[in-house]
Amino acid sequence: MYLYNLTLQKGTGVTHAVHGNFSGGKQQEVLLSRGKSLELLRPDSNTGKVHTLLSTEIFGCIRALMAFRLTGGTKDYIVAGSDSGRIVILEYIPSKNALEKVHQETFGKSGCRRIVPGQYFAIDPKGRAVMIGAVEKQKLAYIMNRDTQARLTISSPLEAHKSNTLTYHMVGVDVGFDNPMFACLEIDYEEADMDPSGDAAQRTQQTLTFYELDLGLNHVVRKYSEPLEEHANFLVSVPGGNDGPSGVLICSENYLTYKNLGDQHDIRCPIPRRRNDLDDPERGMIFICSATHRTKSMYFFLLQTEQGDIFKITLETDDDVVSEIKLKYFDTVPPATAMCVLKTGFLFVASEFGNHYLYQIAHLGDDDDEPEFSSAMPLEEGETFFFAPRALKNLVLVDELPSFAPIITSQVADLANEDTPQLYVLCGRGPRSTLRVLRHGLEVSEMAVSELPGNPNAVWTVKKRADDEFDAYIIVSFVNATLVLSIGETVEEVTDSGFLGTTPTLCCAALGDDALVQVYPDGIRHIRSDKRVNEWKAPGKKSITKCAVNQRQVVITLSGRELVYFEMDPTGELNEYTERSEMPAEIMCMALGTVPEGEQRSWFLAVGLADNTVRILSLDPNNCLTPCSMQALPSPAESLCLVEMGHTESTTQGTLDEDAPAQRSGSNKGTIYLNIGLSNGVLLRTVLDPVSGDLADTRTRYLGSRPVKLFRIKMQGAEAVLAMSSRTWLSYYHQNRFHLTPLSYETLEYASGFSSEQCSEGIVAISTNTLRILALEKLGAVFNQVAFPLQYTPRTFVIHPDTGRMLIAETDHNAYTEDTKSARKEQMAEEMRSAAGDEERELAREMANAFINEVLPEDVFSSPKAGLGLWASQIRCLDAMHGQTMFNVPLTQNEAIMSMAMLKFSIAADGRYYLAVGIAKDLQLNPRISQGGCIDIYKIDPTCSSLEFMHRTEIDEIPGALCGFQGRLLAGCGRMLRIYDYGKKKMLRKCENKHIPYQIVNIQAMGHRVYVSDVQESVFFIRYRRAENQLIIFADDTHPRWVTATTLLDYDTIAIADKFGNLSIQRLPHSVTDDVDEDPTGTKSLWDRGLLSGASQKSENICSFHVGEIIMSLQKATLIPGGSEALIYATLSGTVGAFVPFTSREDYDFFQHLEMHMRNENPPLCGRDHLSYRSSYYPVKNVLDGDLCEQYLSIEAAKQKSIAGDMFRTPNQICKKLEDIRTRYAF
Repeated sequence: MYLYNLTLQKGTGVTHAVHGNFSGGKQQEVLLSRGKSLELLRPDSNTGKVHTLLSTEIFGCIRALMAFRLTGGTKDYIVAGSDSGRIVILEYIPSKNALEKVHQETFGKSGCRRIVPGQYFAIDPKGRAVMIGAVEKQKLAYIMNRDTQARLTISSPLEAHKSNTLTYHMVGVDVGFDNPMFACLEIDYEEADMDPSGDAAQRTQQTLTFYELDLGLNHVVRKYSEPLEEHANFLVSVPGGNDGPSGVLICSENYLTYKNLGDQHDIRCPIPRRRNDLDDPERGMIFICSATHRTKSMYFFLLQTEQGDIFKITLETDDDVVSEIKLKYFDTVPPATAMCVLKTGFLFVASEFGNHYLYQIAHLGDDDDEPEFSSAMPLEEGETFFFAPRALKNLVLVDELPSFAPIITSQVADLANEDTPQLYVLCGRGPRSTLRVLRHGLEVSEMAVSELPGNPNAVWTVKKRADDEFDAYIIVSFVNATLVLSIGETVEEVTDSGFLGTTPTLCCAALGDDALVQVYPDGIRHIRSDKRVNEWKAPGKKSITKCAVNQRQVVITLSGRELVYFEMDPTGELNEYTERSEMPAEIMCMALGTVPEGEQRSWFLAVGLADNTVRILSLDPNNCLTPCSMQALPSPAESLCLVEMGHTESTTQGTLDEDAPAQRSGSNKGTIYLNIGLSNGVLLRTVLDPVSGDLADTRTRYLGSRPVKLFRIKMQGAEAVLAMSSRTWLSYYHQNRFHLTPLSYETLEYASGFSSEQCSEGIVAISTNTLRILALEKLGAVFNQVAFPLQYTPRTFVIHPDTGRMLIAETDHNAYTEDTKSARKEQMAEEMRSAAGDEERELAREMANAFINEVLPEDVFSSPKAGLGLWASQIRCLDAMHGQTMFNVPLTQNEAIMSMAMLKFSIAADGRYYLAVGIAKDLQLNPRISQGGCIDIYKIDPTCSSLEFMHRTEIDEIPGALCGFQGRLLAGCGRMLRIYDYGKKKMLRKCENKHIPYQIVNIQAMGHRVYVSDVQESVFFIRYRRAENQLIIFADDTHPRWVTATTLLDYDTIAIADKFGNLSIQRLPHSVTDDVDEDPTGTKSLWDRGLLSGASQKSENICSFHVGEIIMSLQKATLIPGGSEALIYATLSGTVGAFVPFTSREDYDFFQHLEMHMRNENPPLCGRDHLSYRSSYYPVKNVLDGDLCEQYLSIEAAKQKSIAGDMFRTPNQICKKLEDIRTRYAF
């Protein structure tokens, strides 16, 4: 078996975020690391919408990311630390829309190792040096400089190693232009390592160490070190030089401390707590991330606590000596891994779990009535300040980036009966968890919908002048009339536009600089800017049937076959070309391209005829309307569209650089594509040669059951095609590749581009008797999603086969159930009342009542942390079509759902489905201790509208996995595999196997075989022998694997994903038999154990691949109607991907060669070797990396040519192959 790995949805979780002027313009961008890929975002400073400029796989694990700027520079560089053992400096090149390596310096081994640097980065704020540190022992400093051509240079590394030292964090201290200084949080474990009693380990203190890089002597010295009182988790650098006092803020448990060298004494301030918090009072509070904002006149810090509360922190100075720290509650947003304050007044929050947000900072919170806390206020040791959290006041949410991370589990199913299956994904953590229904398609925002007086048959938009920014009129054509609407603040009918309203319209457009043209069955109406109207009437009894128009040309068909061509002369008049041309068959459709910049005409006309052909005619004045080329079609063409696509992004992104026009050189010309929509629902895209008019390289795609109509529109400044069949599709070019994506919207009939002040790039469309204005904002997205909120972290779900409803198990650690929460609130309110004196009793009663009635939404303010070993669980029944919860079954406090299965019991003989739920009681995770567990059985009613509790079976171990098997229940209780049957009072144990080594985490069953996954010993193949009532292990795996998900591919083959991010496929060889005897005496087993002391037979590994993210669910499914089956996976970081099988050896050889060439020609960006990355744990075997192959589409044309030459192909053939394998299985 040979597989090809395709990523359908890139990872959405963010591990690092940095901001800067990477493109060198005035705008600020945000660079995100998504674990194994980099993404560059640009928030639009006018609308606040976030646009993705670039997303690139780096085939490695990004461990640290920083932005820096050389002194006096205008552009920020990126320095990245990964598992490659190399420091890499990247620069964003806007003209190529690519990140390029400026420097790559090797210093250590690859892989995420303890003593190889790359985990921590610190940059000198003036951009003169960078320090890169490992978790233990090693630190290296590099000096940055410029050479004579002003290019960035990097020195050889200077060592600052210290043995027996662990590093927690490091930052560059702002010292102006003195020698660069770095501050590190360290701990020295030498003493603790030598002391067997463990006392020294308790006494060891963290130290804050300053390292100075002496630029004169070119080496690093440890300048100063001092022990810290509390355990700190990170440092924040304070502006220095002329801007501030320098030094660092140390964020530690419950305290914030300011330290600096010299005669500055420490300033210490406690972290404020929420008033009347339900959290465990013994629990400390820490800051988890920070953002610094500095302008020429002021600076402040935003620090976020683990509950999500942001505090604004300012320092009061007295002659450059800090005298107090001031804190003020700012706002509450979801807990973040990184925050960026942009110069444009935005705050970007990369959430730990769930969606990421962009906020506008509306106020700095200086003049509100929120109390300000200061380190100068007198407090007892161990006491702190209290504040009341509230809804957003200083921040305004402007955009949201959807994120599926973490995906807990997923399933592909067509519960909505839409032909195309949906992906049901459980994601998130705690109260921010959701069930998301993902459908392949672009999200459409509906701007306006208005009813029309009848059913229109076409719609267009036109501008009054060619250089206008916005459209002036919407023209709607009916069977016997034309309606003209003007676009302004509102859309209203006008009668003085010059258009003829008493006739249907075939086409209308802007002509020349300031004129309009209307083509109707009886003639052509040319409307000049001064409202003069020129008419051309159709001769005799002939009428115009089809037409094509662009800025300077008009082509019409008279009574089916005769072509008449008009062109605009320099005075702005339309002139008819003398000769008319008769076509051999009836003309079904026509298309003209747009007039290229600096030219007078579009050189070709495409005509679709009834004899199933498309012909290209020349419009060159010397041989006008002569045929150039022809292509035969499988069925008649319904519509044609000529577009120029494939510009480099510099022209399509609408960058605001002053030099943008200069970049539109010849090399940026796009390719002209002829799109042909057929009457059988197929779209063809073929390349038109701009010189000879030949057609080549045809791609086909089935769109739907109706004939395909095509419309040219603008998307992100470039041309795109809207194709309408039974679904509407958008074909567009984005980030160096073509996308053909359906719109998640109802069927449309006709459309045109639309541009107004409220919506700069929209679509105006008609559907039955309504006019709709739509906008597409999330170009490049694969899925559009509907999210339904859940209460606790979802663990697993089952789908009821008859109704399609879902039963979801939700369980949270460190959480209260609703009942316990209410009881705890009552208890705290009672304490408030009883603690008050006589005169304050009334006030205390009011406060207590207010506290009980106050409900803060937990998805914003996070749920209270109850303490370790406390669990809350419930079973939820959800109708995924409408997102409504049918019912909840809450469990009591400290019961945790570990597994769930739906099955029918043969012995019950009622044909009903039962739900088996495996529950752990009082579970402690580390060390793993529990008070046993139980299996609850519920009877599901036929409409899945209620669960009837039948009985509970107590067991002594935790039921880690459940599965229906031949009308009974298979349960993995700890390391025992048992078969239970249904009894009246409880489940009855029928059979068990005790030979699984550690703990059962997953059970699959097929026929007589059971496939059991152990937590760290891979999969055991077990045969159930009914006659002897025995479960016998007949085969196992030769390698240990820490299993996270499995799925059966066939009776002998199973796909296994492990917690290190690998996928492997194990198959039983033909020689393996499951008809083995178990020897009850144990004597035979001494010599028959055979290989590696496990079972006597072994499965063989047929595929291995390192995905790089933990796969949480695997499923064999088809994603498109009529497509082939693929292995669909979803990862913890939010990636959705597929392993698709090769159907021929020839395809496999082709992609193997392409992968080999890509490894050599386009090595990964961060310096990791591609082959060793994909073989991180087991050598990669029989799996090709589609992500690497698809980078072929975005490399330079010269490289594409040389690779294609080596493979004896053309670049187009390779692109076609890449597109074909994607569309055969997925999208």
